[in-house]
Amino acid sequence: MSKQTGKNAASETATHGSVRDREIVDAKVIVTCPGRNFVTLKITTRSGVTGLGDATLNGRELAVASYLQDHLVPNLIGRDAGRIEDIFQFFYRGAYWRRGPVTMSAIAAVDVALWDILGKMAGLPIYRLLGGRSREGALVYGHANGRDIAEASDAVGRFIEQGFLAVRAQCGVPGVKKAYGVSSARGYEPAESELPAETVWNTPRYLEVAPKLFERLRKDHGNHVELLHDVHHRLSPIEAARLAKSLEPYRLFWLEDATPAENQHSFELIRQHSVTPLAVGEVFNSIWDCKHLIENQLIDYIRTTIVHGGGISHIRRLADFAALHQVRTGFHGATDLSPVTMGAALHFDTWAPNFGIQEYMFHTGETDAVFPHDYEFRDGRLHVGDTPGHGVALDEKLAKKYPYSPKQLPIARLQDGSMWDW
Repeated sequence: MSKQTGKNAASETATHGSVRDREIVDAKVIVTCPGRNFVTLKITTRSGVTGLGDATLNGRELAVASYLQDHLVPNLIGRDAGRIEDIFQFFYRGAYWRRGPVTMSAIAAVDVALWDILGKMAGLPIYRLLGGRSREGALVYGHANGRDIAEASDAVGRFIEQGFLAVRAQCGVPGVKKAYGVSSARGYEPAESELPAETVWNTPRYLEVAPKLFERLRKDHGNHVELLHDVHHRLSPIEAARLAKSLEPYRLFWLEDATPAENQHSFELIRQHSVTPLAVGEVFNSIWDCKHLIENQLIDYIRTTIVHGGGISHIRRLADFAALHQVRTGFHGATDLSPVTMGAALHFDTWAPNFGIQEYMFHTGETDAVFPHDYEFRDGRLHVGDTPGHGVALDEKLAKKYPYSPKQLPIARLQDGSMWDW
């Protein structure tokens, strides 16, 4: 490690502590379940400054916890917490087995925790470290769902009454016992059982009901509220093109995950047939998953998350690449991401010049108590505070009261029993 002398060294010591102060002396993985499972990494420096990172991967939490505990944590001890980029490259490029959701979620936890430490040592919120505000508050959308169209419309109305300017709407499909995204309860948590629940899907009936839902929503709520819809990868490219075209009269903010994107070229077919804006990427974990989609402007919003995409360091590259092609961000933000990720995401949203929208689902009161935070919702937007770092803390004593509870995401089959995309 090179030594700094004179004015530069003194300046770094004043703002970020000395190299010895920044030395990582402890890193521990905390798994807790205050309503749902979360994996959190806590890094501590020699000077006592701590940083938190989220490593939650819904339904596969312990896989990431093990990756962190067994492989990354031993390599963190003794390193300089201020060398964020070098540590990211060490864990990403230094690994023969690159990318994948487990690896990138673990790396993200390290990266976000280090940004949190840097902010605390500098006495600055992360958005200022990134370059300062591009906006006052991040536009967010909530989740409205119903067992039928009427119930879904009522739910959209309740979100509008709460001040939301954008709402994602889902409704039940006639003849489908349990459709994705539909719950009779206020909250929606898809990981409900220790072993995967098996659901049945019917594409023709879904394609009939979806346009009727948005026709009703525009009739009931007018044109000023932004409406979004999630297909959750359940259509073939030509089916997705048909749906996107049928929804054009209702001016959706976006149509999300219209078809699986492992084959990025499949979105070319949808683009040929419709001008409905397209969003995809919450299951992506690297810039390579969306390179063709972005550089060919086949999507309008990229949804890759900080927690599953390697942290702030990697997502910043992805967002800059997207900006070159007029693609905006639209981060996933369901309850399977802890407030730590939401805090980090909102700092990123506040800075990112090509920010589009942020998904926002209410965590349980238990979760909010375990992860106290300084962000708040008002006037249809989430606003970050000016707490140094990302502004989210962890009550470790309270977290211990909520032990891990095995839960997995459901699967989908067609009516003949064939496995289908979920």
